[in-house]
Amino acid sequence: MACEFEVQLPAGRHDGAAGHALAALDLVEALEDQLSIYRPHTEVMRINRAAAARPVEVERRLFALFQMAAELHADTGGAFDITSGPLSKVWGFSQREGRMPTDDEVAAALERIGMSHVALDATNRTVEFRRPGLSLHLNCIGKGYALDRMGELLDSAGVGDYLLHGGQSSVVARRIGPGMSAAGWSIGVPHPLAPGERLGEVALVNEALGTSGSGTQFFEHEGRRYGHLLDPRTGRPVDGLYSATAIARTGAEADALSTAFYVMGVDATAAFCAEHPDVAAILVGDGGENGEVRVSTFGLAADRWRPTNGANCESLQ
Repeated sequence: MACEFEVQLPAGRHDGAAGHALAALDLVEALEDQLSIYRPHTEVMRINRAAAARPVEVERRLFALFQMAAELHADTGGAFDITSGPLSKVWGFSQREGRMPTDDEVAAALERIGMSHVALDATNRTVEFRRPGLSLHLNCIGKGYALDRMGELLDSAGVGDYLLHGGQSSVVARRIGPGMSAAGWSIGVPHPLAPGERLGEVALVNEALGTSGSGTQFFEHEGRRYGHLLDPRTGRPVDGLYSATAIARTGAEADALSTAFYVMGVDATAAFCAEHPDVAAILVGDGGENGEVRVSTFGLAADRWRPTNGANCESLQ
């Protein structure tokens, strides 16, 4: 998953909590060994090699993750798609060497993606590819899923108050933070144009948060900037937003929806949150002048979003 994971616990609140936290961190390595496409022996790679030829049986929890991904693909109108790996490859982002592909290369990649072409058999717990060249890549949901599994381990050990994060951009918070009341854990939302600064803070209680943006992975071609977040419906990099943050019940959902919201943009994200009252979003776009940004929040009560004093932004509900 190419990032650091961290467990934060209120000091002295749970006996033996440090040992359980270390066990939760050890779990990340086991999950990496199941989910990664960068290790040839993982279960996901076994599926990618065989599922075009026959149905492949899948471990129970991984199958449930595939089902969630399929549901989110449908709910977001295809904006979230775990089969979009060929697009990342043709644009050079899989190799972290961005390149400008030809229209024919993009068209060929689009022929090899589409979650609607992945058959999930719940009775036999199998996955099968119904289009040649398909593959599954969990980069936009795997970190959140790993945090959920870490949280389950801590819950089962009786550690009920914790904050987990993977790479700073995926967060799972349970119960309340140190020295706090029901307000929960206070999580900073980074300023996409000012590294190290925050746009504001959001309070989380028994929720998860994910943030997506293309501020660190991009390339420039003929004076235009191309980011690594791609629209699987068009095959092209997305522009229009600096970052998208999603708040949901689980880490996997928040991780996936932050990517989907970035692709969907403001109007479609607003409609999604209106239809899903358990989901909230914070979208950051161009403010139009003087380096300002525009912050749009959806499904988030005003008392849960606290803009940073002096932040150069304007907010829209």
